Amino acid sequence: MRSALHAAPAFVYGCLVPVIAFAHTGQGDISGGLLAGFKHPISGLDHVVAMVAVGLWGAQLGKPAIWVLPITFPIVMAFGAVLGALGVPIPGIEVGIALSALSLGAAVALALTPPLWLAGLLVAAFAICHGHAHGAELPGSANAMTYAIGFVAATGTLHALGILIGTINRWKVGGYALRTGGALISSCGVYFLTYAIRGA
Repeated sequence: MRSALHAAPAFVYGCLVPVIAFAHTGQGDISGGLLAGFKHPISGLDHVVAMVAVGLWGAQLGKPAIWVLPITFPIVMAFGAVLGALGVPIPGIEVGIALSALSLGAAVALALTPPLWLAGLLVAAFAICHGHAHGAELPGSANAMTYAIGFVAATGTLHALGILIGTINRWKVGGYALRTGGALISSCGVYFLTYAIRGA
């Protein structure tokens, strides 16, 4: 488990940096890219609640999901970011992001316990949407490499926050509170979905 946790960031970095850097060579200020990348995931409530929900669900499911899901998300998100940075179109990105909050929140609210591969597949599908949005919105003045590091770091921070909150699941009353939080996230997802469909 420890080796996987240590290897995952290196894998994300190795996959993400060369391709995005190639697509956006010689761009902008390094520190500005890092700051812009870190701020992007936390600047929108739709991103925040979905990423926290990944951590909540992982904590609720327990080992090995508690680390598999938060590692799967940024790895696959990195791939989605490459597609977005390269301008590869994926229809319905905003709808997918809204559905991620709705679905992941519902999974926590209902305390769903699917097979690990299915939970991972669901998280990965939503990670593509979030990653594509990050990559497509790369500021022209930002350094692509540090921008990528920034949004991966912010994503990991939000997952860790979800896991930390999710530890209340060990107590009965905490389990109820966690499921209530999942319901609130899912409700946010309904709002985001309505907004996304109207804007489509």
